[in-house]
Amino acid sequence: MATTSAVIHPVTRPVKFALVVDNFAVQFVGKQHADHLLQILHKNYKAVCEDWEAKLFCGITFDWDYAERRTCTLSMPGYIKATLLKYTHPTPSQPQHAPHRYNPPTFGTKQQKPEPLDTTAIATPQERKRIQRIVGTLLFYCRAVDPTLAVTLSDLASEQSRATELTLKDVHQLLDYCATHPDAKLRYHASNMQLGIHSDASYLNAPKGRSRVGGYFYLGDPSNGAILTPTGILKLVVSSAAESEIGGLFANLKEGVIIRQTLTDMGHPQNQTPVQTDNSTASGFADDSIKQQKTRAIDMRFHWVRDRQKQRQFKVFWDKAARNRADYFTKHHPTSHHQAVRPTYHPSPSS
Repeated sequence: MATTSAVIHPVTRPVKFALVVDNFAVQFVGKQHADHLLQILHKNYKAVCEDWEAKLFCGITFDWDYAERRTCTLSMPGYIKATLLKYTHPTPSQPQHAPHRYNPPTFGTKQQKPEPLDTTAIATPQERKRIQRIVGTLLFYCRAVDPTLAVTLSDLASEQSRATELTLKDVHQLLDYCATHPDAKLRYHASNMQLGIHSDASYLNAPKGRSRVGGYFYLGDPSNGAILTPTGILKLVVSSAAESEIGGLFANLKEGVIIRQTLTDMGHPQNQTPVQTDNSTASGFADDSIKQQKTRAIDMRFHWVRDRQKQRQFKVFWDKAARNRADYFTKHHPTSHHQAVRPTYHPSPSS
């Protein structure tokens, strides 16, 4: 009995989509390919709603300007108003332009005074639960459109299990800040889709002798909207400011590997990713232009940064701190700095 075999050539369809629960955000080239995806959805699901203007996804409003400015502006109108109403937060009598407390440095001294110990009363279980809910509610808003909340929410998240009356005051200040700036917008410009990273760290400014690291991830040009602004506390206690900066590189480059692969899978192959740091020692460590003394111990995992640079995935370079946008996500700043920096992340309607 003779047998035959056939080779089936699959049809390649230029369709990419992000799926969050039951929300699809679909990118396509050629409407026939999008119609093919819709056919499958209609076949397997009873209720399928279509939005060909892509105005809303996961609660985020998209304002597209393809022709004139080639921009996409993200916003969440009414989200903060609903949050303040949900947690019965009153309208502040005076505008609040800083999301967190600020401990001013003492200039002219070799060693800065640490944050004063919190001796206020412990919060009740109900108050701690309220703090956790507020942090969770604002975290989504922060990641979607308002990165200026990132450091404050990170601090509150680390304190919520042992919250005190001072923590409650910090939450109150954060909500006042949100009430003062209720409708943040994040704008992206058309770019070459090449990833860039700003990396920074702040030495010994976190509890228990630890350091905070932060990053600013963008596509094309730093003036473009941030696609990611990670901020967090190094788990290990580092021995110098340079080591904390290297730890920041380690944390940001780990995120960068994932984003580079995601962009490549989306059809945007990546060149060597530029990574800016404002610490010359960290830059020299990454490109192996300085030699580490035997008595200077640096966590062995940080040598991974050197390996990735030798593989030409990243290019770490030094530039002035004033041009490092990750600095905002590593420490607490005075009110004047928040007012000066906020327009950098949130465009005005006329910009």
